[in-house]
Amino acid sequence: MSETTTTIKDTQPCDSQWVLIRRRFARHRLAVVSLYVLILMYLMGLLCEFFAVALPNSRNLDFVYCPPQLPRISLEHGLYVYPVTKHVDPVTFAKTYVENRERVIPLTFFAVGESYKLWNLISCKRHFIGIAADVQQPATFFLLGADKYGRDIFSRIIYGGRISLSVGMVGIMAAFILGVSIGGVSGYLGGAVDNFIQRAIEIINSIPKLPLWLALGAVVPSDWSPLRIYFSITIVLSLLGWTGLARVVRGKLLALREEDYALAAYLMGSTHRRIIFRHLIPGLTSHIIVYLTMTIPWMILGETSLSFLGLGLRPPVVSWGVMLQDCMNMTSVAHYPWLLMPVFFIIATVLCFNFLGDGLRDAADPYAF
Repeated sequence: MSETTTTIKDTQPCDSQWVLIRRRFARHRLAVVSLYVLILMYLMGLLCEFFAVALPNSRNLDFVYCPPQLPRISLEHGLYVYPVTKHVDPVTFAKTYVENRERVIPLTFFAVGESYKLWNLISCKRHFIGIAADVQQPATFFLLGADKYGRDIFSRIIYGGRISLSVGMVGIMAAFILGVSIGGVSGYLGGAVDNFIQRAIEIINSIPKLPLWLALGAVVPSDWSPLRIYFSITIVLSLLGWTGLARVVRGKLLALREEDYALAAYLMGSTHRRIIFRHLIPGLTSHIIVYLTMTIPWMILGETSLSFLGLGLRPPVVSWGVMLQDCMNMTSVAHYPWLLMPVFFIIATVLCFNFLGDGLRDAADPYAF
């Protein structure tokens, strides 16, 4: 009896559509966890200067290809890592690192480290985690290891997340405007206009994406500033990402334009633009949100692919794709597998967006139990 009462109460007519969607989404635990993980990743990207242990281009050539120093915790020392000592083989010149367990390097939260400017505005020295101020030098802390220049990979991943994650968000905004506008016009007007737009979409979709990315990326001049290259890559990805959304909007509007409220708005003198964007598109909001969450990882992978191939963002800009350029040499990857750490962040981001999209898709129809 109580379960029946609860079910009826959860679907009372007074509840808005967004309330019902939120309730159903909350039952999808994997999607909720993915949402929190994405919020954390975007927060770390937004405050990357604070969460990073060091600046992205800070070099320590004495610790080239240093392996990860995993933090440990004990009652005696608290949070700490063991220092590492470099040994060079006199014959092969191969570098190896050995932990010195006779000494510890204590770690602390909100540690004083390298100076930086938060958002290039606020000068600060505090980092979320770092080496304690009273530690005898030299002391290093490479959470995920170091690259060929002795740069901290963990810090570069966080800085790279700001670029790679923002490309997906900025690109999806442009794709949203194009997809909703063109798809709305196509579905509402129909006829010759619809045929022309759909044939154009089919032509765009028939072009292989990777060769087109390579061609458009090669057109970008190498002497452009990092900011111009960033926006050019974003525009390239958005120009290829709007077609799917346009078809989703077009298909829904073909059915909704025959509804009574759309006809009533037309008879009352509303313009076609007002009917499309004021009366019809709001009814597709949940479907649009689901599609956008599924498209963002596609754009992140696009930027990563272009940067990995050297046709997107280039050093000294730090992104996940730029960092993976060090993995082109398979010998380096075989000896220093921690260079692949950005791959795990890319996989986690794509999976979280996919799980979030699945949860939103299930919650888009809250009356289906």
